Amino acid sequence: MRSLLPIQIAILTVLCLVLIFSLTLSNPVEDWRKGELVVILPPEDSLDRQFDQQLAELFAIQLKVKLKTLELYPSQVSEALIKHKAHFSAIGMRSNEEDDKFTFGVPYQSVRESVVCSGKSPRHQNELKMREMVVVADSAQEQALNFAQRSDASLNWGAVDEARPSDLLEEVAEGTRDCTVANEEQIAIMRNFHPRLEAAFEISTPSQLAWVFAPDADPALYAQMEAFFDRIEDDGTLDRLLERYYGHSDRIQPIDAAAFLSKTSTVLPRYRHLFEEAASLTGIEWQLLAAMAYRESHWNPLATSYTKVRGMMMLTEDTADRMHVSNRLDARESIMAGARYLQLLKEQLPLRIDEPERTWFALAAYNQGMGHLEDARTLSQRYGLSPDVWIDVQKAMVKLRNPRIAKTLKHGYARGGEAVVFVETVRLYYDMLKRISREEYKQLLPPDYQIKLNAW
Repeated sequence: MRSLLPIQIAILTVLCLVLIFSLTLSNPVEDWRKGELVVILPPEDSLDRQFDQQLAELFAIQLKVKLKTLELYPSQVSEALIKHKAHFSAIGMRSNEEDDKFTFGVPYQSVRESVVCSGKSPRHQNELKMREMVVVADSAQEQALNFAQRSDASLNWGAVDEARPSDLLEEVAEGTRDCTVANEEQIAIMRNFHPRLEAAFEISTPSQLAWVFAPDADPALYAQMEAFFDRIEDDGTLDRLLERYYGHSDRIQPIDAAAFLSKTSTVLPRYRHLFEEAASLTGIEWQLLAAMAYRESHWNPLATSYTKVRGMMMLTEDTADRMHVSNRLDARESIMAGARYLQLLKEQLPLRIDEPERTWFALAAYNQGMGHLEDARTLSQRYGLSPDVWIDVQKAMVKLRNPRIAKTLKHGYARGGEAVVFVETVRLYYDMLKRISREEYKQLLPPDYQIKLNAW
């Protein structure tokens, strides 16, 4: 018998490895009770992904197991669940209608699905007959279209597998795609980068988003999921998460968003190294410090207000003296002092307050003072709300300008509503700066703005 040649041995080795790898992939996931929960998440870094992952992590904590993620697009979810590659999918899917492929979990968010087009927006659904519409395959948006098609057989669209709604929205904004469908949160976020992007009309009833399980999913795991959502709805965790990730998405008007994006390429590059220096000294992200400075002065180191606050970070005389600032109009001094002051405010808060609430509280105190923040926290307790959660405290903060309420508080009247707006707009600028920092957002505005963010 002839011995195998080296090339034949190599081929057999490769075939064996391929076979072993295929067998490994074909194995279903183990019982989650053994300590590992495998969950499907979208393969993207977005607010949707961050929210989905946060929910899944909290669920894994409840089960006292390790979370393992499997990144897939919506079109790949059905096959993965049927073959038991994951215990469930945490990608928000439309649960409004029955679907033989899935068992839906408890709905946790309601969002409106709207048509978005380039050029002239259609006013009615029948005008879509002359338009070319594309959506993400098997997404909540395509499921909404499937429902709408029941009453309008002429409704047609194309579907792409490996894409995300933000990709299609960006293509529509740039005029390379005619129409798509996205939910209100996705549209609000993308409008901050493409201010002329507008929703035309709702395509269907609002989508009730939910997790997705295989039809033969483990009843015990499903019961745990139901108990999980009951708990986070009752204790306010779900509302806080929705507010954290989506509550600030549409606080900036289109013209303001356009001006902000313009200045990230024309003004910010002059001062970015100062924000990065301040970040290295305080541990506070430079994007957050830059977002604060833009909200305060639009990155103008010579800014002065009628209330006599001055400089890049709009410091009061008292704060400047406290931070040993000799010249409030010096950009470096102002940025360093503002960063150190924010760090000091964070340190003054009770240790039990976690991030990101700790940062939002410090921002509110930066705007209105720690005393007024503490009054708002006290007031939130009077109303039976949590003094350690921003979504609750901001409700009390706006009441500080009510004279009847203010006189019952230690520090009296304050423009609490301004602090709420300050925090929420800083959050949005911060989110935008973090997105701009990534390669995919170098080109942010439609051609008519003629802005290229080469500085990044």
